[in-house]
Amino acid sequence: MARTKHAPAPECPAPLAFAMLGGKWKLWILQILIFEGTQRFGSLKRAITGITQTMLTSQLRALEQDGLVRRKVFPEVPPRVEYTATEDALDLTAMFTTMHDWWKRREKRGARRA
Repeated sequence: MARTKHAPAPECPAPLAFAMLGGKWKLWILQILIFEGTQRFGSLKRAITGITQTMLTSQLRALEQDGLVRRKVFPEVPPRVEYTATEDALDLTAMFTTMHDWWKRREKRGARRA
């Protein structure tokens, strides 16, 4: 059966959400902050295999700009910075749980890994 192409309805927020969450790293960062809580930069970098310091900085800035991550700088020497999921990010918990459940069902059916 052929798939048909169609654009989402103009009021559909999916393209905006995809822009906020898209890319290789943002969901991984959010998953850590949502389920493991507040993290420092170094612990995020160690937890995310293959991400560079520059890319992590860029992705955290984008997530902060979109209101999904809160950055707190402590006036210490050396400076300490912590990143926390905002309420908007925590609202994605159900989405992550649904994706997890979907993956487990897929594995039970013997689907191949990506």
